[in-house]
Amino acid sequence: MLKLLGAAFILVTVTWMGFEMAKPFSERPKQIRQLLAALQSLEAEIMYGHTPLCLASKHVANQLAKPISSLFVDFAEKLEEGRATAGSAWEDSLQKVWPETALKKKEIDILKQFGETLGKHDLISQQKHIKLAITHLETEEAEANLAQAKNEKMVKSLGFLAGLLLILLLM
Repeated sequence: MLKLLGAAFILVTVTWMGFEMAKPFSERPKQIRQLLAALQSLEAEIMYGHTPLCLASKHVANQLAKPISSLFVDFAEKLEEGRATAGSAWEDSLQKVWPETALKKKEIDILKQFGETLGKHDLISQQKHIKLAITHLETEEAEANLAQAKNEKMVKSLGFLAGLLLILLLM
């Protein structure tokens, strides 16, 4: 009875580890979609609402889930402090929030390039930079969806199978 209970515990634990290892594969496309929605909302706030960047960032943050909302909240707070330029505030916010996300270096690089243009151009140029960032992120989203389809189920299955193997080796 004790062996069976131990085997069940091992199987559940190792399977859970497999699911946790597969989580970034499902989180990355979700977070990229959130970023796409955020940039589209930011574009609308800036272009059509003529909302200042600080307020626009707060409005966008209210529409998102964590950790992406944290990026815009932190960015808005840094802009309110007034000590940093929009570009450096964006860069600092990215560096702070990045460890909490499932985003890869490519997405962060796209966002850094976008951040370098924030607040430096007129409305039309700013809109073009936002659309460029959206286009690049859409490409990354397609890649993330392929990686998810290819790897997520495999990693989950490997967790379960590793648990079975461990049970067989210990019995």
